[in-house]
Amino acid sequence: MEALVAGEIRERGLGHVDLIGHREVHFTSPDPATAIRALPTADDVLLVAAVIHGIGHTKDDLRRLTELGDLSWAPHRPFDVSATVVGARRFGRYDVEDALGAHLSRALGVPYHSRRGGVRPPPGTTSWRGTIEGKRATVAVRPGDRPAHRRDYKRASVPGTLHPPVAAAMVRLAGIDPGDVVLDPCCGAGTLLVEAGRAGAHLLGADADPAALRAATANASAAGLAARWVHADAGALPLRTATVDRMLVNPPWDRQVAARATLVRDPWRLWREATRVLRPGACLVALLHGPLPPARHWSTLSRHPIRLSGAEALILVAQRV
Repeated sequence: MEALVAGEIRERGLGHVDLIGHREVHFTSPDPATAIRALPTADDVLLVAAVIHGIGHTKDDLRRLTELGDLSWAPHRPFDVSATVVGARRFGRYDVEDALGAHLSRALGVPYHSRRGGVRPPPGTTSWRGTIEGKRATVAVRPGDRPAHRRDYKRASVPGTLHPPVAAAMVRLAGIDPGDVVLDPCCGAGTLLVEAGRAGAHLLGADADPAALRAATANASAAGLAARWVHADAGALPLRTATVDRMLVNPPWDRQVAARATLVRDPWRLWREATRVLRPGACLVALLHGPLPPARHWSTLSRHPIRLSGAEALILVAQRV
C-alpha cells in the first residue's frame, strides 16, 4: 500500500513525497489540514515531530528518542504511544513506547498510558507513533481523535469486510468517471461501492448473502449514496451483456468468507460472468488471493502486491478485451 499512497499524494498534488518506508510514507505538504482530510488510501495521517538518525540496536540507543526539540505545538492531553520496530534489536516495541512515553509525559506535563501487556488506553487520549527502521526513528502524532481509516459511514459490517483504505486504492486504480456503471458482484458490506460513490458513478452491488446486502444498504445510506443492491449469485448475475463500465471485486475464495451458490462448485464462473457483463475496454480491479482471470479475455494493466492480515494478496488491474 505504501506505493499506492505515495502515488495518490503525487497525483492529487497533496505534497512532496520525501521517503517511502515500511508501512509509512513521509511527505511535506503546503496544506497539512487538507492532506489529512483528502488521503483516503492511507491508514492514518500523522504530523511528524522528529526524525532521529543514528539509532542503534541496544536499549541505550532509546535515549536518543528524547531529541524531539520544541513540542509547544503538540496536543497537551493524556496520550498513548504505538511503536513499530523493523529488524532484530535488543529492545521491543513496548520498550520504545515506554521510553518515548516517559519523555513526552515529562515534556508535555500530561499522563502517559502504556500499552505494555496489551492494555488499551482510555478513550479520549492523543495517539503518538514511533517507528524505528534501519538507523532512523520517526516520531509522529495523530492530530485528530481517530485513525483516518475509520469511516463515518461504516455502520454495519460482515465477516471479511474490506479495509476502507484498500477499497479506496482499488477505486482509484479503476479510474472511475462520472456516470460509469460500477459493479461489485461480491459486495459484502458495500465498502468498495461506497468508496466509489465519491466519483459520481452509478453503483450496483450483488451478493448471495442477505445479511451482507442489509449491511451494504445501511452503509450506503449513512454515506448519503444511492445504490442498487441485488440478491444474486456472482456466478449467474441478472444483468444484460456488456452493460458495466467498471467492476470492483474482492472474491471470497474460502479465505475469510466461504464461497456461495455456484462459486462453491466452480469459482471460475465469476470471471466468466465478468467477461460477459463488462463492456469491451472496461476495467476490472480485483483483490486476489487465488486464481487470476483467464488471460485470453483480459489485458493486465498493473499488479500491486499487498499484505492483508499477514497474508499475501494482489490487486490486479485488467482491461476487458
